[in-house]
Amino acid sequence: MSWIVVRARSDVKVERSIRETMGMLNLTRVNHAVIIPENPQYKGMLQKAKDYITWGDADAGLIEKMISERGRLIGDKPVTDADVKESTDYANIKDFAAAIASGDATVKDMANLKRVFRLHPPRGPKGWGGIKRTYVVGGALGPRGEDISALVERMI
Repeated sequence: MSWIVVRARSDVKVERSIRETMGMLNLTRVNHAVIIPENPQYKGMLQKAKDYITWGDADAGLIEKMISERGRLIGDKPVTDADVKESTDYANIKDFAAAIASGDATVKDMANLKRVFRLHPPRGPKGWGGIKRTYVVGGALGPRGEDISALVERMI
């Protein structure tokens, strides 16, 4: 399994250790997203920065859409099936995304793929829904589970 993590708040007046944790997650700016494997080390990092980020379970279709529409290679070139076939063991973006979602591969397996996906701010009347409250009480922060796909769809 994998998680999609999106940064919702800036790091102005944030404790140094939380800022460093977000830096280790490669979440250096608001509206940036990363795809990380589900393991206890990353879970601890997510809990540390939970007041500034939101995350949820990644599915293969959403990862495929993120890679094909917002994924960039070094040199700011879009990702194509040929690039994936050339630098990984997978034939196309769809197979690569399925492997990432299942936990068999990571974004790091494609060496020239940038690990950060630069997304738009959430479209629609709700926007973020409040960046100072957790998702459970109607805000935007913390774990979302499967609902992360609706947010990322509005941001792609």
